[in-house]
Amino acid sequence: MTPMTITDTASAPTFTDVLYATDGPVAVVTINRPERMNAMTAHTVDELIAAFNHAWADPDVAAVILTGAGDRAFCTGGDNLHRVIRDIPKPVIAAVNGYAIGGGHVLHVLCDLTIAADTAQFGQVGPRVGSFDAGFGSTYLARVVGEKRAREIWYLCRRYDAVTAERWGLVNAVVPADRLLDEAKAWAAEIAGKSPTAIEFLKRSFNVDTEHQAGLANMASSALAMYLKTAEGQEGARAFAEKRTPDFRAGR
Repeated sequence: MTPMTITDTASAPTFTDVLYATDGPVAVVTINRPERMNAMTAHTVDELIAAFNHAWADPDVAAVILTGAGDRAFCTGGDNLHRVIRDIPKPVIAAVNGYAIGGGHVLHVLCDLTIAADTAQFGQVGPRVGSFDAGFGSTYLARVVGEKRAREIWYLCRRYDAVTAERWGLVNAVVPADRLLDEAKAWAAEIAGKSPTAIEFLKRSFNVDTEHQAGLANMASSALAMYLKTAEGQEGARAFAEKRTPDFRAGR
């Protein structure tokens, strides 16, 4: 990726798992755990929320780019920060630089716009490893790509390349990997030239149609926490750690 020109980081919080920088009217938030494929821990999520809140409070920031460090993964899962991505009154652009898998896939779907490197890959793994997202990760995905495609993504747990993702409407544009951040920043700069109040109300308007899904997301989160304590849920995690095919039917 082309290095960004950092115009102001003096007032930004200090992070360990996240990089935060501004370039003119654009805030760039980077998940900085490339050695772990940018998977998120609870601490990472806390830092991401703090970074988004910082961008929210900065009147000079018109749009936020969310991306991952390195060139292998955008994000490969972990806890979520769905609420803040939807609530921040500024467009959030996912710049997907590699794998957007599992929780990372849900994350990019919830962003307002997605620009993908031509090397990016998308997909879900939940049912393969004994997990699921029955909230925004499934219901909102169905709004984006349609019921049939959303069910395919979740039921089959396949990987999809960037060209397929664009054809399905899962991403807005595909660009060469070395142009990804520049392209995302160009889109953000174009947004910055528009009325911030109009953009805020448009984002609220788009979100209100699916806001009822937040209740489903809360229920799904509680259900997942219960499920992960069951023999079936534990088998998925155990098999993943042991690099073997899980036997979800045992003990049912």
